[in-house]
Amino acid sequence: MGAYQHILLAVDYSEHGNQVAQRAKNLAEKYQAKLSVIHVLDNIPMPDTGYGTVIPLDKDSGYELLEAEKAKFKLIADQLGAAQANRWMVWGAPKQEIVRLAEREHVDLIVVGSHGRHGLSLLLGSTANSVLHYAGCDVMAIRLLND
Repeated sequence: MGAYQHILLAVDYSEHGNQVAQRAKNLAEKYQAKLSVIHVLDNIPMPDTGYGTVIPLDKDSGYELLEAEKAKFKLIADQLGAAQANRWMVWGAPKQEIVRLAEREHVDLIVVGSHGRHGLSLLLGSTANSVLHYAGCDVMAIRLLND
């Protein structure tokens, strides 16, 4: 295995998301890799805009839920030092959008959080599990422990 050149962090604003973000940042520093960040909106309705599924982070949408999501995303990406050109917020199914972006941007490592589900939830799958099975690059699932 060679050094990673481009790492993609999938941000979900979970309670333990900071530990996932820190792991991605540490890996990017260790390998001197480009760090990109994606957040996929699948839980708020899409306002009627001409933007398509990619959300411009530098324009005001006038939509309160979207603006709150953009503010959280900007804070995380700023803390990680991710360049503006390496930040994506999109609408869609997380597993599909993460894999699609990774392929388009030639990412060689995707970092996601995983809740380590058991039983029926495991059979139904999670975002981390889906990304692991469909990504064309390495995937690091950071286990999130519930308190």
